[in-house]
Amino acid sequence: IVDAQEGPMPQTKFVLKKALELGLKTIVVVNKIDKKNAVPERAVDKVHDLFLELASNEEQLDFPVFYAIAREGLVFTKMPESLEGIAENEELKLIGLRPLLEKVVEFFPAPKGDANEHTQMLISSVESDRHLGRFLIGRIGRGKIAVDQPVVVLFNGERNQGRIKKIFIREGLAWQEVKSAAAGEIVAIAGIESNAIGGTLSSIESEEALPQIKISDPSVRIKFEASSSPFVGRDGQFVTAKQLQQRLEKEIETNISLKIEKADGGAYFVSGRGELQLSILIEELRREGYEFQVRRPEVLLVKKDDGMYEPMEELFVDVPEEFIGAINAQLSERSAVLLDMATDSGQAHFKYHILTRNLFGLRSQLLTATKGNAVLNNFLVEHVKQVSTPELYRKGVIISSDTGTAMGYSLNTIQERGDLFIEGGTEVYAGMIIGINKYEQDMEVNPTKARQKSGVRMKHDEINQTQLRPVIQLTLEFALGFLAKDELLEVTPTHLRLRKQFLTKTERDWSKRSNLTEFAKQQLGQA
Repeated sequence: IVDAQEGPMPQTKFVLKKALELGLKTIVVVNKIDKKNAVPERAVDKVHDLFLELASNEEQLDFPVFYAIAREGLVFTKMPESLEGIAENEELKLIGLRPLLEKVVEFFPAPKGDANEHTQMLISSVESDRHLGRFLIGRIGRGKIAVDQPVVVLFNGERNQGRIKKIFIREGLAWQEVKSAAAGEIVAIAGIESNAIGGTLSSIESEEALPQIKISDPSVRIKFEASSSPFVGRDGQFVTAKQLQQRLEKEIETNISLKIEKADGGAYFVSGRGELQLSILIEELRREGYEFQVRRPEVLLVKKDDGMYEPMEELFVDVPEEFIGAINAQLSERSAVLLDMATDSGQAHFKYHILTRNLFGLRSQLLTATKGNAVLNNFLVEHVKQVSTPELYRKGVIISSDTGTAMGYSLNTIQERGDLFIEGGTEVYAGMIIGINKYEQDMEVNPTKARQKSGVRMKHDEINQTQLRPVIQLTLEFALGFLAKDELLEVTPTHLRLRKQFLTKTERDWSKRSNLTEFAKQQLGQA
């Protein structure tokens, strides 16, 4: 489905690429042909270009095209000569989506599989129900299934036997319970305690596994830890490492694109396909009442014979033409390679190749630079040989040296040294990051210091001088992209706080000395 104005989007390319790799047939629907700036002919041309780029054989270039106004429930086999009054045409409303539905039945092949053979089904998804347990969802490849039938799940050489308790099929958007189903039907099966997405559900008489679903490897990981903040337990309902572990293990039962592995000190590395996917998980946990801390995101390297390889992504940016300079400036700082740029109806479209590690924090920076007008899409293209490049420049931070309530009197002075994350009345602790310094070095300040009381009345102009500038809103995406190696993000249901790994200045100084000593030993060893 393609927008008549925007044409194929990056996600269209990603999904189409996967579909063509699986040998699936395609129908193209150009939707929203009634939009003010819609150019359906141009959208179709772009679709043809996309197919020429991705298709592996000539048969994949042969596909039917329909034109639609989905909001009105109308589909056409060719572009109408005029759209005036078309939404009120009662004859067309009676036809509705019928042309598309008839083409689906005619064009797409019927499900293959003999209902008289032994049962075989590839498990493509898993859902949970508090009463019935897990649902194994997939399409029956061959044979039949029935309630009380004994079956076995084959996955990674393991065998898990059980008995079918209930069978459901889709009826519209809801599941409808049935007693049996045959080859070609998409079903949800309850009664088998397994989460083997990609495994095969088979009859016991003929245990034969299908090829497993290929899942794209994760490219980014974040370290999750139980909170060690001085304010731990104030907001969250679940704060222990055990509770965090149980929740993460529950997540991977239904989210197969995530990988979780234990780290030292009761922490866990959670790997996913990108910073956005992991930030969504963090947001879900905090909304459920969990309190924890995370480290800076890091890319996952792939080891090959000739060295280490890191992920490279294709990035698409859509902005109004007035922000072309801002986009070029931001992306050049991150060593992105411009592949293509085009302008259309006042909009500029960029296509880049950029290392995944240079994507961290980019979205929030571009939204700021373009006043919220940038639209970003990206996906993993390949792994390229790792190159040594300097880290992205980041200014130093302003660190609280004391614990207490931040006072407007102190913040009025501190704000002259940089940009703040907090306002007056915010609870802070020693080692907490409260702002960004103007310079590269970190700086300690005391935001809890109040004006000394005296018998002298304050002048009116002195009162007016205590005016704080707007603070930087600390969003999850900004915080993950801002973190340095020696910093943590504290996550609670109501707060996001940046902090240093070591809260006191003495601990931080000792840590730097230890790192320098270790570095010197490595250099001497190499010499």
